[in-house]
Amino acid sequence: MKETLVQLRQVMEQKQVDLVLIPSSDFHGSEYIGDYFKARAWMSGFTGSAGTLVVTRDQAGLWTDGRYFIQAERQLAGSGITLYKMGQEGVIDFPQFIVDQMPQGGCLAYDGRMVSATLGRELEAALAKKQARIVNEDLVDLIWKDRPALSEAQAVLLDERYSGQSTTEKLTEIRAIMKAEGAQVLLISALDDIAWLFNLRGGDVQYNPVVLAYGWLTQDQAVLYLDTRKLSDPDKLQLQKQNIEIRAYETFYLDVAELKDQNVWADPQKLNDAIIRAIPQSCNRIEKTSPISLKKAIKNSIEIENLRASHLKDGIAVTKLMYWLKTRVGKEAMSECSIQEKLHQLRAQQEGFLEESFGTICAYKANAAMMHYSADPEQDVPVEADGLLLIDSGGQYWEGTTDITRTFALGPISSEIKKVYTTVLQGMLNLSEARFLYGCSGINLDILARGPVWQLNLDYQCGTGHGVGYLLNVHEGPHGIRWKRTAALSEMQQLEAGMVVTDEPGVYVEGQYGIRIENELIVKLGEKNFYGQFMEFETTTLAPIDLDAVDPEILTPSAREALNRYHQRVRKALTPYLTTEEAAWLKDAARSI
Repeated sequence: MKETLVQLRQVMEQKQVDLVLIPSSDFHGSEYIGDYFKARAWMSGFTGSAGTLVVTRDQAGLWTDGRYFIQAERQLAGSGITLYKMGQEGVIDFPQFIVDQMPQGGCLAYDGRMVSATLGRELEAALAKKQARIVNEDLVDLIWKDRPALSEAQAVLLDERYSGQSTTEKLTEIRAIMKAEGAQVLLISALDDIAWLFNLRGGDVQYNPVVLAYGWLTQDQAVLYLDTRKLSDPDKLQLQKQNIEIRAYETFYLDVAELKDQNVWADPQKLNDAIIRAIPQSCNRIEKTSPISLKKAIKNSIEIENLRASHLKDGIAVTKLMYWLKTRVGKEAMSECSIQEKLHQLRAQQEGFLEESFGTICAYKANAAMMHYSADPEQDVPVEADGLLLIDSGGQYWEGTTDITRTFALGPISSEIKKVYTTVLQGMLNLSEARFLYGCSGINLDILARGPVWQLNLDYQCGTGHGVGYLLNVHEGPHGIRWKRTAALSEMQQLEAGMVVTDEPGVYVEGQYGIRIENELIVKLGEKNFYGQFMEFETTTLAPIDLDAVDPEILTPSAREALNRYHQRVRKALTPYLTTEEAAWLKDAARSI
C-alpha cells in the first residue's frame, strides 16, 4: 500500500474524519493544473488529467473515464487503490460511494477551494440523510512536506491585433448582459474566463497560457485579484487606465464575504464550493452560466483570421514531420520520444510558437489504445517500419491554439485495420461536411461521425469534439459534440457561428492499436432560405491524411470527393513553405483518389 495512504489515514484518525475527497482540480476548476495542485496524483500515483480519489479508513477508490482506463490500471497496480471505471455498467459513482461508506454522524473532509459548488451541494444534500458533517480542510497539505510552491510565472497583456477586441469593449458587453439579468456583481473564477475578459495571458498552468487569478465585475468597478509581482509596471498602468483595480490574489474570499444585499451572479459550474459558501446570506444569487463562457467561445473576425494563420504554421510542422517519418522510418533509429521531440523542434521553427497546447500523445502500436498515453523517456518505445503510429498534438501560437491528430501507417497493415481506419475517416469527413439548421447542438451531430464506427459494432468511449480556445485552453466550453448527455451539458449548447470545435472520431482496441483522425472546424453561417438559417463548417487544420491506410472502396463517393478537395487545399496552402523534396512528396501523399 502506498505510504501516502498510511500517512493520510493517521491524520484522518487524529481529526476524526471518516472519508477524504481528493479531486483533480485547482482553486479554479481547471482541467490542467499546476504542480502545487496535483494532490490526487501525489496521493495515488495515477498521473492522468482526470480522476477523483476517495479515501476511507480502510478503502481507497479512484474514479476516471474511458480515456484513462488502461493507464490507471497500470499505475494503480499494487497501490491499495481500487479503480472504478466511470460510465461502465454496474460501476458506482463516487458521490454514492461516499454516501454508502459514510457512517451515521460521520465526517467528510475536502478542500472546498478544489471542489465545485455543484458537487459540494450534491454531497451536502446526500450526506444530510446520515447526519454527517463536511469539514473544509486540505488534509493532504498536512502530509505533503515537499509540496511545490504556487507558480510565479510572469503575465502579459494580449495585444489587440491578436485579441481583436479591447478589454474595455468586453467589459461593456458583459455589463450589458449583467444589467439585463439584474446582476449587480459577477464573480469570476475560471482562469480562461479571466484571461479572455482582461486580455491577460501567463504561464501558471503548463500548456494553458493563463494566470492564477480571480475577478469580479460591477457596473462601475472591475477588480482583478492576482500576485501583483507577475505584472510589469506598464501592464499595471494599462489596466488602471481601463479602470481595473488590482488586488492581492489571496484577498478574494475575504472581499466576497463582505458583499451585502447584492444581486450576485454566481455560476455554480465555474465557482468552487468555498466561494459559494463565502457569499453572505443577505445576497440574492443569480445562478446561471457565466456570460463570459459564450462570448469567449464565439471568436471575432480578427481571431478567426489569426486562427487560420496558426493552422497554416501548425500544418507546415506536422507535414514536415510526416515527410520525415515516411522517408526515414526503418532506415534510422527513432522512438516515440524522439519523434515527439522532432515535432516540437519543427513547431518551434514557426514564428510565434510559444509551447504545446497539451502534452503530446505519440503512441506506437498497442500504446495508442490508451487515448491519453504519454511516452516515457525511461521506457522509450522504438518505432519501426511496421504498424500504426498515432500522434495527437497541438501548439500555442500568438495567433491561436491548435489541436490535430494523425494516425500513420509506417508499414504494411492488415485489411481489417485498413477497414477500421477508413471507417474512422468516413465519420470524420461526414461531420466536417455537415450542413444543419441553426439551433442544432453537438448531440444532434455526433451520429454523423460515430455512426460509421457503430456500424462495425465498435465505439470510442469519449466525445467526438470539444471547443478550442483562442491562445487559451485546448478544451473550451460551453459547447461540444457527444452522443449522450453529460453533467456539463456541453453537447446541448447550440452551435453558433464563430465557435471552434474538433472533429475526432476513433477506435481503440486494447493490446492492439489505436486510430484517431482529428481536424478543427469553425462553425459558419450557410445559406438562409425558406427553411431557415443553415450552418456549416470550415476546416482549418492543414495536414495530409495518410492515404497508405485508406481503402478508397470503403469510402462513399461523397467522402472521396471531400477528401480530395481537402487534400487539394492542403497541397495549395503548404507547398510554398516546403523544400523541393518535401513538396514532391506532398504531391503524391495528398493526391486525389
